[in-house]
Amino acid sequence: MILPWTDHPWEYSVITAPTRRRRALVLALAVLGATSLAACTAGTGADGKRPRSSAAPADPASRPDLRRFYHQKLDWRPCGDHRCASLTVPMDYSRPGDGRTFVLPVAKAVTAVTGKRVGSLVLNPGGPGERGVRLIEDGVAEDLGRGVRERFDIVSFDPRGVGASKPALTCTPADSTESNGSTGSKESADGEEAAVVPLHPRTASERADALASARATAAGCRAASGPLLPHVGTDDAARDLDVLRAALGERRLTYVGWSYGTSLGTSYAEQFPRRVRAMVLDGAVDPSLDWRQRLLGQATGFRKAVAEYAETCADTVGDACPGATPEEIRALIDRLLERTGREPLPVDDSAYGLDAPALISALSLSMYTPEAQWQALSEALVAADGGDGTRLAALAAGEEETPDPDAEASGEPAETDPSEGPAESGTDGVPEDNAEAALIAVNCRDVPHPRDARAYWDALAPAEKAAGAYGTTGVTSELVCADLPAGPQRPHRVTAEGVPPVLVVGTAGDPATPYAEAVSLARQFPGGMLLSLDAPGHTGYGRSACVDRKVEAYLISLTKVLPGTTCTA
Repeated sequence: MILPWTDHPWEYSVITAPTRRRRALVLALAVLGATSLAACTAGTGADGKRPRSSAAPADPASRPDLRRFYHQKLDWRPCGDHRCASLTVPMDYSRPGDGRTFVLPVAKAVTAVTGKRVGSLVLNPGGPGERGVRLIEDGVAEDLGRGVRERFDIVSFDPRGVGASKPALTCTPADSTESNGSTGSKESADGEEAAVVPLHPRTASERADALASARATAAGCRAASGPLLPHVGTDDAARDLDVLRAALGERRLTYVGWSYGTSLGTSYAEQFPRRVRAMVLDGAVDPSLDWRQRLLGQATGFRKAVAEYAETCADTVGDACPGATPEEIRALIDRLLERTGREPLPVDDSAYGLDAPALISALSLSMYTPEAQWQALSEALVAADGGDGTRLAALAAGEEETPDPDAEASGEPAETDPSEGPAESGTDGVPEDNAEAALIAVNCRDVPHPRDARAYWDALAPAEKAAGAYGTTGVTSELVCADLPAGPQRPHRVTAEGVPPVLVVGTAGDPATPYAEAVSLARQFPGGMLLSLDAPGHTGYGRSACVDRKVEAYLISLTKVLPGTTCTA
């Protein structure tokens, strides 16, 4: 998906976590939560299962060359209402003594009550590319149930290459004038205004343009972060998670992962099954799917979610809907797709405007939390129908959210001001928010992609048949991975012998991680449990009181969820 103001071919991929403001933490890239579940030296067997690695001992902590990492103590210091520390992990687990490391920021909300404390609860908000430290800063602990807070200190971290990790990923070379998330005008290489980006590149010229854009993005990633790219896969991030477990002084891990965080959790369970105490995987990613299956599942999910928006808008936002009937709403969306396909809509402070792929992105990103996002989407669609694409462009970039009533009452500023522009760069030249680069690097590392562009062109027609424009833009967004390093992983079923029962949460109307993937992942875990939420939107924990109660009973007391258990919104 080509977002407005950039030439980056990424689509929609976001996560939600139960923050105080119930906001959708939106990022943009295709194929949410690309999975990396193999050990760093392992591929997959002929049966699609991950073979055991003979290169690493059963207990990495016993390896002399890893001892200094596993035996480190976190030096906690006050930072605001929580505590902060740094965790050092090897950049290359096959050569941990070569001196190259990642230093990862860790944050903790101390909430456990003396005499009731069970341990630390580690959270991952997803992405890949979302900052765990920001989750703690945003007050996630305040949204968790009292029972969980009394028994656990709430912990999260920025994964390797993400956010304030040192070093961190970027796809903008040091000598470039652009930045990740740039809001400059969109021009071609020769300085001329770029052509309208088609939803379905059909001609040789359109496909050449799409491929050139993807290759330019990949080249930027290689130039700016080449040495890091082989070391940011989810398999290595899961090993970091085990080092964090040890540094926290925990014998076994208690973990909640949303969206891509389910991939991280699954990888951990496969590599360290007997170190899991309790694990909640909400908004599941199925590791047995290949890139096309994953793409089509998500694209179809978004198409269905937008159709559901047209049908049920009035029930959610009332008079703010952009049409009096579902037919009127569908007609407006079709009208805007046709209009932006001919010429971008004007956008304030943008020389390029809002094109059709960006419209698709705005629609898709608004499907994650209907209760929080549909009103803003409805108002943006009305404005766009009147000729102003500014609000839809902000939604496409994840820069506009429903106002926080608490903030309004207290006089606090709104969450995000679309006019603020990109985050400032740090001292190392990496933007403070490098989520886009991290999404590209991790997804392409984790999921095998074809190198030949013909495979993507061949996927366009089936994608259009299955999911319309949501499918075709998804295919073109994958092109960047053809020119970036891939890991040894292959689609496979989970192998996690000895892991205790894992709780998988699946939302029936989840557009980003379709419910079928939650069903499949729960079945792949030995003793896996499925908790279903009959509702639209992405993920369930933090959005449903019923889900919250059952998840937290499991986290606290390891209470099992019975087969067929379903909650309603």
